Amino acid sequence: MSKLNIGIILGSTRQGRLSPQVGEWIKKIADGRGDANYEIVDIADFKLPLLGEVDATEQATAWNEKLFTLDGFVFIVQEYNHSITGALKNALDYAREAWNNKAAGIVSYGSVGGARAAEHLRGILGELSVADVRVHPALSLFTDFESGSVFKPADLHLTNVNAMLDQVLAWSGALKTLR
Repeated sequence: MSKLNIGIILGSTRQGRLSPQVGEWIKKIADGRGDANYEIVDIADFKLPLLGEVDATEQATAWNEKLFTLDGFVFIVQEYNHSITGALKNALDYAREAWNNKAAGIVSYGSVGGARAAEHLRGILGELSVADVRVHPALSLFTDFESGSVFKPADLHLTNVNAMLDQVLAWSGALKTLR
């Protein structure tokens, strides 16, 4: 059986965002496991305009084509006003079938570990027929980021990251049989 393809989705597009640092950390841990093909998928690269404002056929096609190549996801989610970013919500809305019958883990960060954003994302993923896994690494802006800008995660997060990846792979493999 070939290895599963798991996309690490960076959930922000703004200048100075921290998600690339978190995404690279997750990818390094994941790649060290050798149990799947992991890749960072940066929604900023797809330049998706607000849904419905202009013709975005080219961007939407590229976005959906990328998602169809993936068997599961790890979302890097930062909390903005107790929710996910507008850019992530927009990217989620640009696809439908490409999300269906896949699994996702959530790695969040914020003042309370991004917990409220993760909970909002779970509701959206349910509507898109994405099975989100239980283990949820939650990173604090106060203890896991130096000066609020340099990511320096505590070692204690490694256990949760690996448990989350175990669950994402198990569910992604099981759900692949439905696609």
